[in-house]
Parts: sequence; structure tokens; C-alpha cells
Amino acid sequence: MFINTWTPFLKEEFEKDYFKKLSAFVHDEYEHKHIYPIKQHVFAAFENTDFNDVKVVILGQDPYHQPNQAHGMCFSVQKGIKIPPSLLNIYKELQNDLDIPIANHGYLMSWAKQGVFLLNTILTVEDSKPLSHKGKGWEVFTDEVIRKLNGRNKPMVFILWGRNARDKKSLITNKNHLVLEASHPSPLSAHTGFFDSKPFSKSNQFLINNNEKPIQWKIED
Repeated sequence: MFINTWTPFLKEEFEKDYFKKLSAFVHDEYEHKHIYPIKQHVFAAFENTDFNDVKVVILGQDPYHQPNQAHGMCFSVQKGIKIPPSLLNIYKELQNDLDIPIANHGYLMSWAKQGVFLLNTILTVEDSKPLSHKGKGWEVFTDEVIRKLNGRNKPMVFILWGRNARDKKSLITNKNHLVLEASHPSPLSAHTGFFDSKPFSKSNQFLINNNEKPIQWKIED
């Protein structure tokens, strides 16, 4: 287990009854089915973006459900993996918003290291079965994550993409924070409010207004 300022929170959640039941379910799923991401990557978002460093939260749905895609940070894929359609639409909106060219890979680690917390509402999924781990306890866990972040007074941006993410809006009550909502960047829904929502420029303007360094959104080769 990695050690950073998320660690006390995670240890506390792991001891709760709901999480013990969730953990038993997930363990059994890994034993008998093809589950993504691999076990070592389930909490990668927490490992790569420390609690104290979070500036922007991007909240997605559940992990990519095809082989070799998901690695524990929402919308990101590792180098060498074809950019998924949802991420390509994110890149298209980034180009539209900030005139940043579309990247040639989908590895979003540079965002994570700048304080962009790449969280899904559900952290595991069965091969080829989106939302297959819905209602098993992950939503309870990520509710607690959002509450934990909401309680921090340092201003941050919450970007909620898609219905599953937008359902968390009621948990964000701290007036110090900015909430940006849009439809999911999936090709099925991107044209119903995601495109032209300009989340990247809005996030950076908010950070600047609160004396925070803006995010360098360009993904380098």
C-alpha cells in the first residue's frame, strides 16, 4: 500500500462494514472473471494525486471494460494503447477550448501529477460489461471520497461528466469549490452538452482567481 495523505482516510474506509463486503465481492470477481483494472492499479488515482495536492477532480463513470485499457485513473490509458472514443472527445473539446492539439497518446499522468484527481464513481468492472460492478459498494466509497474533498477549504474544481458523476453533485456543498457539469464524453452523449462546455479554460480561470497555478492541459509526447 502506498503512503501519502490519502492513507489515513483509506485505512478508515477499508475497516468499515460496507467496504469489507465490497472487498470480498471484488476479490471473488478477480478470482473467477476478467476484471479491470488489474488489482495493483485499482487505487492508482489516489496514489498519483495526493489529497493535499488536488486542484481539479474529474469524475467519470466506471473503468474501461476492454483489455489493457483501464489502469485506475478515469479516461486515461497507458502509452501504446489506442485512444478510446471518450478520451478522443475530451481531446477534441480541449482543442476547441484552449486550442491545444490532440495528443498522440492517452496517458494522463501529467494531469494527475499537477493535481487533477482522475476518479471514477465505480473502480472495477468485468470484461465487456460496463457498469457490471454498479451497486456493489463502490458508490458508497466514492461518496465518502467526495465528502472528504468537499470538506477541504482550499478551493478546487469538480468536473462531473455523465449521469453517474452528476449524481454526486449534492455532496459538494462547500461554497469554496466550483462545480462544472456536462454530459459524458462518450460518442453516445458528447453532442448533448459535453462539446463546447469549455471545462479546461473555466477550471484554469477559477484556479487563477484563487491564486492557484493553472493546469498545463497539453499532453506531451
